[in-house]
Amino acid sequence: MPNSPLDAFDHKILAALQEDGRLSNVDLADKVGLSPSPCLRRVRRLEQEGYIRGYRAVLDRRKVGLGLTVYVDIKVEKHSTENAAMHQRLLEAIPEVVAAHMVSGEADFVAEVVVPDLAAYEELLTERLLSLPMVKDIRSNFVIRPVKTDAALPLRHLDRDG
Repeated sequence: MPNSPLDAFDHKILAALQEDGRLSNVDLADKVGLSPSPCLRRVRRLEQEGYIRGYRAVLDRRKVGLGLTVYVDIKVEKHSTENAAMHQRLLEAIPEVVAAHMVSGEADFVAEVVVPDLAAYEELLTERLLSLPMVKDIRSNFVIRPVKTDAALPLRHLDRDG
């Protein structure tokens, strides 16, 4: 594993912000053992260099009326760089798709879909997903209940010496 360009303070900042992205700079600095000015400079650098991509609220899906999560395996007919890029763009354009991945194995893409209920998923499936170009097969895996969601990234590997 290549050496990380981040030091121990950067690691602590990333871990603390994953735990609570609303920490004030003063509280963050105190938590990681820096004074506020250097801490703020480090956070700004981590943002500018893309280590921190953004901040957001994590919503309770059920409470906002999105009670059904479906993992959709999509197999396409013809493999090419252009087709993969097109499917990526098409999946990105569907608001109900909250995450999508190109994968190896039985499927070519796995999409995480969030909708209010089964009727909404049926409409999305029949009117949008099945009409995607060159779709060979779609398999739907319905979430019965979440077990672990919205977990922080495991940054322990950053603390190892090269």
